[in-house]
Amino acid sequence: MATASPPAQPASAQRIPFRVRLHRFWQRVTEGLELTQLWSQFETEARSSYRLYSRDVAAKTPEGLTHRGRNLHVVKEFFWAVLEKLSPARRVLLLAALIMLVFPSSSFSYHDSENNFHVVELELHFWGGLLMFLLLMLEIADRVVMKRDLQIAREIQTWLLPGAPPQIPGISIAYTTRPANTVAGDYYDVFPRPGKTSEDNRVVFAVADVAGKSIPAAMLMATFQASLKTLSTAQVALPELVADMNKYACSNSQGGLRFTTAFLAEYDTARRIFHYINAGHNNPILRRTSGLIERLDVGGLPLGIQPEAKYESANVALAPGDWLIIFTDGLVEAENARQEEYGEARLLNAISMAAASTPSEMLKRLIAELDLFVGSTPQHDDVTCLLIKAESL
Repeated sequence: MATASPPAQPASAQRIPFRVRLHRFWQRVTEGLELTQLWSQFETEARSSYRLYSRDVAAKTPEGLTHRGRNLHVVKEFFWAVLEKLSPARRVLLLAALIMLVFPSSSFSYHDSENNFHVVELELHFWGGLLMFLLLMLEIADRVVMKRDLQIAREIQTWLLPGAPPQIPGISIAYTTRPANTVAGDYYDVFPRPGKTSEDNRVVFAVADVAGKSIPAAMLMATFQASLKTLSTAQVALPELVADMNKYACSNSQGGLRFTTAFLAEYDTARRIFHYINAGHNNPILRRTSGLIERLDVGGLPLGIQPEAKYESANVALAPGDWLIIFTDGLVEAENARQEEYGEARLLNAISMAAASTPSEMLKRLIAELDLFVGSTPQHDDVTCLLIKAESL
């Protein structure tokens, strides 16, 4: 008599081999990154974290210590630099966990109601590890919340920056920014500024760098953008516009501590002339078709230092083939693992090598060369670059 075979199990219920499950787990943990990529990421994050703590250590290390005394002092200050970045409650958790890990076991005795003697052994290693895990979970929760808020802030900041480069007669442009953190203190913009008549219409070019980084700098960047867009609607000359922006910046600069360097220009499309003011910013590079280099350095102090500061302006005409490169200090001060700066010499060489290309092509080449130079070294400042090339009408 034939017996019926058991029904086949669905594919989802079939046992998945251990190697497959292990591979899936590893892919989920690493997000598909290779070991070399993981090591590079760890190295970058370790250097960034060390730099965060070492600033506090260096600031509190006195001169004149012996080699041994300096080492002990550095260890002590590094410990405090880590501890002080935690809340008081989490400091207590960390200290308790460290004590339990140093003293692996403990015991205590007692007599019960029947006068029997008992000894209880405690494995402090386990409880110390458990406290460390609890502390890690609390820190991760904070990081997740902060990361979500920073991502929202980055999206808002992206809305404040221009999208695709506008079409402007006589010139082609390209721009980019790369924040050192999730949000940046650098700002760039290109927008029209209507005049009293059509002949007075101009295009505003702005690149600015707020002192500092991350959220405080990003908030001041937003106020800079708002003040520029608002004050630009007034029918005033560029020096008066910059002076008004400086007065507004002084009211939000904490006594000059949060100043802003800026390069502001108006482009006359009919005469192909830039009318500009350099407010303490890195001098933009004007490269003529002959290879001659000029620097746009006329202006005054950074915005937010002196309320009554005066600003001078200057004009510069562009001929077909001329390049104007406006950038922030994060570009030329980017460092590699040997703490060498990228520098303006490398920037000038890269511009010269790509002079026949378009702004978008040159921008890609500049960023690629910068990445190759920096490698895995953490970026310590925002990088912004705006390229302008004069074309034939």
